[in-house]
Amino acid sequence: MPVFGKHQEIIFVYGDSTDGTLEEIKNMIKKYDKKDIKLIYQGKGKGKGDAVRKGFLKASGDILMILDADLTVPPEDLPKFYLAIKEGKAQFVNGSRLVYPMEKEAMRYINLFGNWMFSKIFTWIIGQRIRDTLCGTKVIFKKDYLVLKEYREYFDNLDPFGDFDLLFGASKMNLRIVEMPIRYRERRYGITKIRRIYHGWILIKMCFLGMRKLKFN
Repeated sequence: MPVFGKHQEIIFVYGDSTDGTLEEIKNMIKKYDKKDIKLIYQGKGKGKGDAVRKGFLKASGDILMILDADLTVPPEDLPKFYLAIKEGKAQFVNGSRLVYPMEKEAMRYINLFGNWMFSKIFTWIIGQRIRDTLCGTKVIFKKDYLVLKEYREYFDNLDPFGDFDLLFGASKMNLRIVEMPIRYRERRYGITKIRRIYHGWILIKMCFLGMRKLKFN
């Protein structure tokens, strides 16, 4: 994790995995005891979206960032996200994996097709080009997030990953959304828990909901 900003708070949200993640987090906290690293437990909640929300609410800083623990997005990319929001170029920074060439096994063809489809739908719904709706790296001011999270029930709490919630909410609030290209790599750790057909159907339903409430409301 590169050093940037006045103070960094690194929050790990542990969700009952059985692959040694908890022990590794505790080891890192001991090894890097001069860094402000916190461990919180997801508890009864499930999925990435719930983990992100719990982490955001525990965060004490002014700027909130999401970084997936599988390291498909290198932490070294985060300073440019920080500068974009700090210098006023954006109020919401959305990562895009679809600009630079990816590593060979980084994304399956079905995922590429899904991202292309959701990109077209979102661009039409919110009236701004969004290349990659499902990139896990997103950045927002905490003060804006505390307002945005109140819109979650407005979109029926459907989103299992949190990406659509954040994008729809940012659009609803008229935040300045800027996309930041990142270099997407093969997964370094763990296996994906995404159920492509099941979760894809949920995201399609969210698109129809966003269409009704943002485009035609």
